[in-house]
Amino acid sequence: MKYLLIFFLPCFILLGQQQVSTCHVPMPNRYKVQPGSKQKKTSSSYLGMKRIPAGSFMMGSHDNQGRADEYPLHPVQLKGFYMDETEVTNADFAKFVQATGYVTTAEKAIDWVEMSKQLPAGTPKPADSLLSPSSLVFVPTTGPVNLNDYSQWWEFRRGADWKHPQGPGSSIQGKDHHPVVHVSYDDALAYANWAGKRLPTEAEWEWASRGGLKNERYPWGSASVNVAPFKANSFQGNFPQEDLALDGYKSTTAPVKSFQPNGYGLYDMAGNVWEWCADWYRSDYYKQSPRLNPKGPSKSYDPDEPQVPKRVMRGGSFLCNDSYCASYRNAARMKSSPDSGLQHTGFRCVKD
Repeated sequence: MKYLLIFFLPCFILLGQQQVSTCHVPMPNRYKVQPGSKQKKTSSSYLGMKRIPAGSFMMGSHDNQGRADEYPLHPVQLKGFYMDETEVTNADFAKFVQATGYVTTAEKAIDWVEMSKQLPAGTPKPADSLLSPSSLVFVPTTGPVNLNDYSQWWEFRRGADWKHPQGPGSSIQGKDHHPVVHVSYDDALAYANWAGKRLPTEAEWEWASRGGLKNERYPWGSASVNVAPFKANSFQGNFPQEDLALDGYKSTTAPVKSFQPNGYGLYDMAGNVWEWCADWYRSDYYKQSPRLNPKGPSKSYDPDEPQVPKRVMRGGSFLCNDSYCASYRNAARMKSSPDSGLQHTGFRCVKD
C-alpha cells in the first residue's frame, strides 16, 4: 500500500490510499503517558452511578445498517455492575488533576522514537516543531468535501487539550458540566484507577446503552435522532460543512443531562462524545467472542492499520450524522490508538 503523509500542526497523520467510512481519525500511536508520582488509587462510592442488572442479550447489529465489524449477532451474558450515569465531566477531571498532578497525553510532546514504530520503515522524522503537544480539533469545511477524506475537517492543533478544547485562546470556563475531551485511553484509565473504578468492557457498554430495550437501534428505541424532541447531541445539516444546531449545540459538546436518560437512567449513551472502553479492538472479534462476560481480544488487530494497536470506543459524538457515520446506534463500534486525543472523545467509568 502506498501512503500519503499529511502534515498538520503540530503533528501528522498517515493516511492509506483507501476509502474510510468512519468518523474518527486513524493516527500513529503517541507515546504512552506515565502516571505522575502523586497518582494513587482512592476509595470510591457509588454516588452518581446507576445499577445495571445482570442479563443476557444479542450483541451486535440487528439490521442492515451496521458496519462489517458489528456482525455476527452473538449471545452475551453479563453479571451486574454499576455505571456512571454521565460521562466524566471537566469538573470531575479537574479534581483528579488537582489531586495527582497528572499530565494528559495531549499536554506532552510526541516521542518520535515511539511514534516511528507505528510507521513504515524509512519514514523521515518531521521537524521538532511538529512534535509539540497537540490534539485533534474539528474544523468545519467551507463547502462539500469527499467524506472519505477526513483530513478535510480534522487538524492537529498545537496547544489543544482538555483545558483548551479548541486550542490556545479557548477554555473550559463555564463548562464544568460538559464532558471532558481530548483525553486518551491512557488518560481515562489513569482517572478510573484513581477513582477506584474501571473502564467498561465493550459488552458492558452495549448492554447498558440498550437500557432494558430488546433489539432496538438506539438507546431510546427506534425513533430517528433527528426528530424533535431531540434525543442526543449530534450533527444536523450537511456534514462537515454546516451544523444547523437544531438540538441547541453547534459542533460542540452539550452539558451532561441535557437530553433524556435511557431506561437504566444513563445519560448521553448516544452522541455528545465517544467513550473509551477497556477492550482491545479486533474487527473479527464477534466471530470468536465468549458468551459469558467477554472482555475483548488479547491483542488488537485493525486490517485498515495493522501496525497500530487500538482500543474500542462507543456511543458516537456531536459530529455524528446520518450521511456520514450514524454511530449513535447501540451497536456502533469505533476504534483509535490508546494514546490518541480528540475534541469529541471522552469516557465514563464502571464499578463492580
